[in-house]
This record gives sequence, structure tokens and C-alpha cells, in this order.
Amino acid sequence: MFETRSGEKLLENDPADMPPDGHVVFIGRIASLWTARETCPKNMRSARETGQPAVLTIDQPYRNGLLGLERASHIIILSWLHHAPRTLIVQNPRHAAEPKGVFSLRSPARPNPVGLHIAKLVALDIDTGRIDIDAIDVLDGTPVIDIKPYFASTDAFADATIAGRDEPGQDGR
Repeated sequence: MFETRSGEKLLENDPADMPPDGHVVFIGRIASLWTARETCPKNMRSARETGQPAVLTIDQPYRNGLLGLERASHIIILSWLHHAPRTLIVQNPRHAAEPKGVFSLRSPARPNPVGLHIAKLVALDIDTGRIDIDAIDVLDGTPVIDIKPYFASTDAFADATIAGRDEPGQDGR
């Protein structure tokens, strides 16, 4: 699913083969129309442009944790990008002139493939664990590891920039 490009570097050990130290559990799954990496939107902006909504289904033991979430207009979803390689530590993105370290990129390939998504909360049914959202940029069946309310007052920084990405002519992806 991921090809290695010139200039990229791999970790010596695959984090997937190491003993677990955080005991992360999946609390549900994401249902999306995206079944192949090639057709999956690259980011949430692209996902919204498709006009395709998505659904999270939270497993029964965790549904009480949704109480009060209906107050939020938007939510932060942390997902586990389970198809992504975990050994790629330096990547050579197609859009970049030179290789970059994984922690300076939003690529799904990383030692701990945690996805971060901010979505509009469309509907919530606590009894069934169903959360309808406006869009998502992950493959169907992607595990959910956490959900948090999005607070524009503390989560948004209007002056945040990335050198070389937030300049005229750049698309910001």
C-alpha cells in the first residue's frame, strides 16, 4: 500500500512488533465510502469537498462516554491508521523538494499511526453509539481510539503557519 521512495529511511525495528506500553484500546470504528488508499481523500478539506458524510460507531462499553457530546458543533476524532506502515521515519513526499522527518508531516505512515480529524457533528445517538459527521479522510473500518469536543476558543490558532506551505501558490495540504 505504501512504496518506499528515494531518500526515505526506515526504522531498524517495527513498532508493531514491540511490546505494548500504552495499552491503547479501540473504542469503535469509522464507516466511510473510502475502501482504497488511492481514492481516499488526503485530508479533511478534501474529504469535505467530496460531500460524503461518514459514521462512527462506538462500541457498547464506551457509549456512556458520549453523554454531553451533543453540545459540541465539532469533534476531534483520534483514529488508528491500521493500514499505514510504522517503520518509515524519513519520508520523501511527492509535493516536497526534499525528504522530511515523519514528525514534520501529516502522513499516515509513522511509528504510532494516530490520525487526527476535526469533523462537524451532524447527529448523535448514544443508545446505538452512532455518530454522524460531515466528512472523514480515512478508509472504511478504521478504528477509533478517542473522541474529544473541539473548542474553537482554545484549539484554533489563526496565526499558525508552516514555512513553505502557507505562502501564495501553496495549496496547504
